Amino acid sequence: MERCILCLVLTAFIGAQAAPEVEITAEPHHHLALANNQVRIFNIEIAPHSETLMHWHRHDYIYVSLGASEVVNAVKGKDPVTVRLQDGQTGFLPGNFAHVARNLSGQPLRSVNIELLQDEKLRSPVHWDRAHPEDDRGLEILHGGTRETLFVKDGVRVSEIELEPGAFVPLQHHMGPHLVVALAACELRSDVSGKSKTAIMLKPGESRWADRSYAQTLTNTGHHRAKFVTLEFR
Repeated sequence: MERCILCLVLTAFIGAQAAPEVEITAEPHHHLALANNQVRIFNIEIAPHSETLMHWHRHDYIYVSLGASEVVNAVKGKDPVTVRLQDGQTGFLPGNFAHVARNLSGQPLRSVNIELLQDEKLRSPVHWDRAHPEDDRGLEILHGGTRETLFVKDGVRVSEIELEPGAFVPLQHHMGPHLVVALAACELRSDVSGKSKTAIMLKPGESRWADRSYAQTLTNTGHHRAKFVTLEFR
C-alpha cells in the first residue's frame, strides 16, 4: 500500500513538472459559482483517482472541505506532499502559486474555494476587535449553538457556526459584506434590524453572499442542526 502511494506521489510530481499551466478559470474541475469585487467562489469536484490540470492561484484564498479526503498537492517547483483533509476543514492559503491536485481516495473530492480579490490591500495584520486584539480565535457559546472564530486573514473573520433548531446567531453590527457556506443542509432566516426577513435554503457546499452593512441575525428554522462557515469582511 505504501509503495502504491509512493508511486502515485512520484507520478504526480513528474507530471506536475511537465504539465501545461492554465488560469484557475480554465481548469475544468473549478466551477465558478459567484464573482464580485471582493471574491470569486469556485466549487471544486475531482473524481476518485483523478487530478486537476496545473493551474494558478493568483490570489490568497480560503478553502472549505466537503467530506474527508486525501490528496497529493504538487506545487510547481516543489516536492509533492500528501494532505489529509477532514470534513468541514477550513483553512487559508496565500496565493501566487501553481499546482496539480490529485485525489487519492475512492470518493469524489469536493471543496469550496473563496478567492480574496482585495488581498494585496488587506494583507497587513488587522485584528477584528480593537478592544480585544488577541481574540483572533475563540469559542462563543450561544443559546442553542456555538460560534467558533477560526482565524482572521486579509481583514476577513472566518467562523464555524452550529445551531440547533430555533437557535440564532447575531452577526456584527455595522459590519461589511459577509458570506455563508453551508457544511450541512441549512434552513435559515435572516432578520435584518428594522428592515426585512429572508428565508435562506442551502445545500451542503452552497454559499450565499450578502452585500450589507447593518445588524442582522441568522436563525435555524429547520428541524435539524445547521452547520455553516461565515466569512465577515471589514
